[in-house]
This record gives sequence, structure tokens and C-alpha cells, in this order.
Amino acid sequence: MSTSPKRPSPEPTVTEATTREPDDTQEPHGNKSYIGKAEVLNRAIQNIGMGRYQWQLFVVIGFGWASDNLWPIVTSLILPPLSYEFHPSKAPLLTLAQNIGLLIGAMFWGFGCDIFGRRWAFNLTIGITAVFGLVAAGSPNFGAACVFAALWSIGVGGNLPVDSAIFLEFLPGSHQYLLTILSIDWAFAQVLANLVAWPLLGYRTCDSGDGCTKADNMGWRYFLIAMGGLAMIMFVIRFAFFTIYESPKYLMGKGRNVEAVEVVHEVASRNGKTSDLSQAELDEFDQGGVQHVSATHIVRQRLEKVRFNHIRALFDTPKRAWSTSLIILIWAFIGLGFPLYNAFLPYIQQSRGAEFGDGSTYITYRNSLIIAVVGIPGCLLGGLLVELPRFGRKGALSTSTALTGAFLLASTTATTSNALLGWNCAFNFMSSLLYAVLYAYTPEIFLTKDRGTGNALTASANRIFGIMAPIIAMFADLQTSAPVYVSGALFIAAGLLVLLLPYESRGKSSL
Repeated sequence: MSTSPKRPSPEPTVTEATTREPDDTQEPHGNKSYIGKAEVLNRAIQNIGMGRYQWQLFVVIGFGWASDNLWPIVTSLILPPLSYEFHPSKAPLLTLAQNIGLLIGAMFWGFGCDIFGRRWAFNLTIGITAVFGLVAAGSPNFGAACVFAALWSIGVGGNLPVDSAIFLEFLPGSHQYLLTILSIDWAFAQVLANLVAWPLLGYRTCDSGDGCTKADNMGWRYFLIAMGGLAMIMFVIRFAFFTIYESPKYLMGKGRNVEAVEVVHEVASRNGKTSDLSQAELDEFDQGGVQHVSATHIVRQRLEKVRFNHIRALFDTPKRAWSTSLIILIWAFIGLGFPLYNAFLPYIQQSRGAEFGDGSTYITYRNSLIIAVVGIPGCLLGGLLVELPRFGRKGALSTSTALTGAFLLASTTATTSNALLGWNCAFNFMSSLLYAVLYAYTPEIFLTKDRGTGNALTASANRIFGIMAPIIAMFADLQTSAPVYVSGALFIAAGLLVLLLPYESRGKSSL
């Protein structure tokens, strides 16, 4: 799992979009024009259906999902060998640099793709990650490694905001569940990172910081070359072997109705179908000469998701205020607890393993791979538990969150390396289940009209506390189990808070 979850905010389905009636008394003409044309495009995409182009897009979009989880794990895996070679006074600075880069990337690309288009952002995010990942392999000191980690993370941070937007804008509403299925790429990325790290870092890393030289510690450099090379292959496949069309919604938002219609017809042709969409259907919404929606207007539309009236709506009744406050606090606790533990897992594995007489780097990365593998079935189980009668979302979320913390605390009782491995496997299995439920439950408890704001608030709390995690770790004694105790307590507290949530969304349609 990555150090902090970065999933996209859910968008309304085609059914929601096409049945919504614009409010003439509240919507300015620019908004009504944009909404009306978006609904026309939604219907056109739905009529085309799921075909060859969308399935190809599904594959290359998966590259972004994988990168989103892959690179934060890369950072955690190279932290021990970097510390051995460069002896930094504050090793958690590497994780802090990464998290700052992720936050900047999400903000820049998330808003930027509405200004300069989806297509360039779609290609550049992985390209930037590949370039700086490869360059980082030549880092002459710890400071340089931190800078490059921040720079590659700016690319990584844009993957989900951009990729989810362009994927949803080409998907028919009947297949929007595929956005959830993409999570399998996110899970397998953790396995891939550890699978590659095991031979490279396991055999080519100093066993300790004493007398560690560059020649004896080339594993992390080879690892970055391998991961950067993989990102470069993904970039080349996207750029050279796949034709990514600009989003028709972006084009019509810029007043380029002709091009928007052309893209829809191109997609239909790729799928072996035809579309009856015409330019006139879009132009009729541009009455009064409004043919162009400025970049400023588009950004303003995005910012409407976090307007104060939407924030106030999340707290407009005591029950809703209680629910909103609790879910934000839950995301914050998890945002702090998960990276605080996960980012330093290889170090914990190795330092505790040394106490048991088998703390070699080979064993460390072998164990990290095993831990990663058991997370995959956890994601699948989460999808089943949320539908259990009398258990539902709240039961699955509360149980998995509290057990995640319990397994962390239990790991401090391990007296053998295998026992420690077992507890960590249980932790990763349960935390994978936790996230599978959390991503489904959170948007369901917000009203549709305020869902964007609710998701923005929870994600912001998670990111901000994620940045705090390495700062706290700088002042924690990593020679003890202090990070484990703090993380475990945060997870258990979050699990108990879930029980206080007033809404159970199982078996109910989102309002």
C-alpha cells in the first residue's frame, strides 16, 4: 500500500447527470451551457457503449494507478540503504520530500488539466516520474535524493486526478464500475516493487552503516533504474503506441464544439460503431453568443466543489455535522497512522530482525514481498463484507480498522522473525480490506450535491496528516517500537470512531 491513499473523488453517473434539471434561477448562463452540453456528450458516449478504445484506455490508465502506489513504496524501500550510505541526521526527510511532492502534483495537475487539457497531462505525469526516477539513481548525497524524490512525486501525484478524469469522460455510465476494478493495478504494484527490490536490494545493500561505500551499496541505484525504466516504458507505450484523444468535455468547455464532436465520432469509429452526435446539438446551448468558456470559468467551476455554501451544507443539521466531523477525523487518523508505520516498515523489519539474529537485507526484502502479496486478497474480501446483512459498511470498516491497529500492537510482542512477519502480514491484509471499504463508504454518506466537497475535505485531512507523519518520525526514536505504538493507537481510535457514525449506507441508494 502507498503511504497515503490518493483515490479520486467519485463523479456522478450518467443517470445522475442526464436526469438533473438545471436551476434557471441559480445557474449563470455559462454554467447552464456547460452542463447542458456535458449531458449531450454523456448520452453520446453511452450510445457508443464500451468498446475497443475504452478497453485500450483501461489498460494504459492502469499504468497511472500502478505508479500511484509503486513510487511511494519505492521511497520506503530505498530508505534503509540510503541511510547506510549517506548517514543523514534526519532520514524521514526523504518521506517528507515525497509527500510534499505528491501534494503539489495533485494540486497542479488536478487544476492544470482543466486549463491545458487532459492529453498533455496524461502523458507528462508518467514521463516526469520516469525522468526524475532515473536521474535519482545518480544522487551524490542524501539531499539530492530528497530533491529528486519530491520531483518524481510531482509526476506521481497527478496520475489519479488526471487519469480518473479522462477515463470517466470516455466511459459510458454503465461501465463506471471499471474505475473501481482499476484498484487491482494499485495492489499489484506493491507486489511488483517488492519483487524487484528483493534481488536488487537484498544482495547489493550494505548490512549496516559501518563502512558502507557506494560500491557496496549499489542495490538502491539499480532499483531506481529498474523502476524508472519501467515508468519510461509506460510513457513510451502511452505516447507512441496509443492514440489518446483530448477529452470531448474539455474541448466543448473551451468552446471547441467541432473538435468535441470529431472526437466522439473517432471513438465510435474505433469501436466499430457510428454516432449521430452533431455540432448543432452542442451549439444550441451557446445561445446569446456564448461560444467559449474561459479557463478562469472552468477553474471556478472546479473550485465550486469547495465553496463555503457546500461546506456549510455538510454541517447543516446536527446529525450531518456529526457525521462529517467524524469521517474527516477518521481519515486524518488513518492518514497519520499508515505512513508513520508503512514508510519505515523495511527499517522496522531489519532492525527487529537483527535482534532475532536474521536481520539480513535479503530476509528484509523477502519478507516485504510476502507482506505485499497478502494484501491482494484483502482488497477482494472487502468488497464482499460490505454487503453482509447486519454488518455492512460500518461493521466492515470498524472491524478492519481496529484489527489493523491491534495487529500492529501485537507485532511488538514478536520474539522471532517469523512471528514478526506473521503479524505484519495480518496487518497488510487487514489494512487492504480497510481501504477497500473506506473508499466505498465515504462518498456514500455525503449528499450528491455536496459529495465533491466532502471528498475534498477528507482527502485534504488525509494528505496534511500524511505530511505530518515523517515530521513526527524525525523526533521519534526509531530504535524503539514508538512508531508502531502510535500507529496502532491511531488505527484503533479510528475504528472506534466508525461505530459512532450515524449512517449505514448498505442497501440504500446515495442521495
